[in-house]
Amino acid sequence: MCPAGRRPRRASRVRSPFRTELLRLGSGFGLTCALLGLPLVGLVAAAEGASEVATKASLPSRLPVWPEAGELTGLRKLADIPLRDPSICRGPDGAWYLTGTSEPFWSFNNENGIRVWRTRDFATWEPLGTVWRYGGSPWHQPYFEKRKPIWAPEIHHLKGTFWLTYSLPGWDGTGRTSGCGLLRSTSGKPEGPYEDVQPGAPMGDEIDASLFEDDDGTVYFLWHSGKIARMKPDLSGLVEEPYRWLRTTTSDPDPKHHSGLCEGIFGKGSFDHVGYEGMYLFKTGGLYHLSCAEGFDGRYSCMVVSSPNLLGPYRERYEAIPHGGHNVFFQDELGGWWSTIFNGPISERPAIVPVLIKEGRITLLPASQPYARSTRTDAH
Repeated sequence: MCPAGRRPRRASRVRSPFRTELLRLGSGFGLTCALLGLPLVGLVAAAEGASEVATKASLPSRLPVWPEAGELTGLRKLADIPLRDPSICRGPDGAWYLTGTSEPFWSFNNENGIRVWRTRDFATWEPLGTVWRYGGSPWHQPYFEKRKPIWAPEIHHLKGTFWLTYSLPGWDGTGRTSGCGLLRSTSGKPEGPYEDVQPGAPMGDEIDASLFEDDDGTVYFLWHSGKIARMKPDLSGLVEEPYRWLRTTTSDPDPKHHSGLCEGIFGKGSFDHVGYEGMYLFKTGGLYHLSCAEGFDGRYSCMVVSSPNLLGPYRERYEAIPHGGHNVFFQDELGGWWSTIFNGPISERPAIVPVLIKEGRITLLPASQPYARSTRTDAH
């Protein structure tokens, strides 16, 4: 409300570059528009509107939508890099960092090892090269001798430095000898060098490791299909306590909603798991969202459960992202949420899809969503 007798001051207006250019061109341009039947005012308004939308668009939303996205509305390809299990995190410098499983995916890939890329606009990805190869820690030896691949690295920035999780599939050809570990950048830089936090033994007894930092600064090591363990304050290892295996409160007995591997992992008749691999966890809007990969109606999908408490109980699971198995969630610079993806219309290449988090659920954006705007979270 304005004080009595005082006229409100008009807000200063920032002139758009397009309007400035039209004024510079002068009346000649206006006459040309009139002869062509083009409304000058309309042209200015439209151009300024487009400029405003472009200004408000987050960086990843400016990428072209994949033309054959199908049900994955807003799907965008990041780069023509052969990569599975893509992981993205934002660094303290404002750039985003990408890693994932390198070729050859199913055989010895230690020449590539763990590679990292950096971007500031999601359009151009700068390769930082191979930042680590396995084989230097004692527990690696049977895997190295059997020439096993290194799988599913994830990149995180916590406690002032970068961290990479990594996985090695069973050296005897079974899941019983699989393992995963954690690397710390000793320089604080994404390119390392990296050291194995626990070189004497795997940190987890299966594949697909991840990290989660809670609101109080406590960090948890996650892996496989819902396993979680608290880490020491300096992240040098796990606190000496049994890990927890997070499950859902509601079973899903439909066999079409489970991978054929589930029975061997969880036991016959066990249907209360989130998924069978690819665990990830994040918190927003007061809820913990736990995702795992699952074979759901023939798709390698991202299944999600949510809870107000870290250790549960977790609600009934649902298919959040078809074809989005073994993904991570991240935010753009405007707060919009995205998921990585490497299946479906874009196979074994890093891609992303915008998601909406509303009323405690993660969903794909509707087809009518104006992707030029931020996909800012609406979780509560």
